Order: sequence, then C-alpha cells, then structure tokens
Amino acid sequence: MIADGKRGDVPVSAAAYAQALFSSTETPWGPVAGLGVDAATLNPLLGGDALEPLIEAAADAGAGIFVLVRTSNPGAAEVLDLDCGGAPLFERLAGLIAARADRLAGSGELTGVGAVVGATEPSHLARLRELMPRSVFLIPGVGAQGGSARELGPAFSDDPASALIAASRSIAGAADPGAAAEALRDEVWAVSQTAAR
Repeated sequence: MIADGKRGDVPVSAAAYAQALFSSTETPWGPVAGLGVDAATLNPLLGGDALEPLIEAAADAGAGIFVLVRTSNPGAAEVLDLDCGGAPLFERLAGLIAARADRLAGSGELTGVGAVVGATEPSHLARLRELMPRSVFLIPGVGAQGGSARELGPAFSDDPASALIAASRSIAGAADPGAAAEALRDEVWAVSQTAAR
C-alpha cells in the first residue's frame, strides 16, 4: 500500500508524519497506530533534512519512499523545470535522491528510495534513469493525463521492477476496468522487457 500524501515538512513535523505513516505515536493513553503503509510519497522541496525523519522511519519499518522529482501535471514545468545553476530543478532533486539510495538498500540492485516521475514528459526519463539508476520510479500520468505506456522504456533499468505505473481514471472509467488493467499490464510488461535487453 502506497500512501500518496506527498508529505514533507520541517524535521519535527516530518517526524510526526513518519509516525503516522510507518509506525505509531506515543500518547499518555498508550500508542496510537499509524497507517503501516509499505511506501509513501514525499515532497522534497523543504530540503534533505525534511526527508530524513521519513527515511529513518521507512528504514525501521522495512518500507520505502517515493520522492517527487518530475510530476505529471502540466504546471510542474513552472517550478520543476527551472534552471538551477545549469541543470533543471528536477535533476537537482534526482541527485538528492540518488545520494540517499543506500539508506533503504535492499538485497538486490534496487533501493527503497524511489522517485515520482510523470509519464507526461517522457523526454526526461532517460536522464532521470541515468541520475537515479537504483531507484524505483512511480510513474503517474498514463491514460487520462495523456501519458503513454509505449513511451516509458527509458524509465526501466535492467530490472522490470524498476518502475511502477500508476493509472486510475483510465482504468476505473473504462467499460471493463478489469480488461483495461490487463491491457495496460501487458503493454507495460512488453515495454519493460524491451528496455531490459
């Protein structure tokens, strides 16, 4: 279960979010259970120190995170594509994530420090994969937002588990949601296998 809350705040508040997402909160009446999610989406725009309590809590819980890097909404370009000393902000965010990859390293090549990377700007995918070779990409924007699964090949590393495609409206609104989900799964699998070669 991925909590898509896009959390990020000053460290003391981030620690409270971390408890609510991954563990529990101590109260005078005993602990109050958090959501116990497998992963959560995080907003990095307050900087690395705002991510630290959430990364630590995810590590303690055996969970993962997905940090916003280049989102799928049209307005993302207004901020995330801004030049920051010779590179767009989304590339700087990718560097922030790659620097923390070892914090949630698993037994394989991939890390639990993932990135949210929108399908609506596929021209950025190869560069982001280059900058974050071990991160799992959570890719929204396929379907209703205009992204195409056929263009996602550069998002995959050699491991087909290196990208998760998020599609909801295009599946939920289909005449046969089960068939729509299966068709998307098959298309994504084919793209991931081609990318792995």
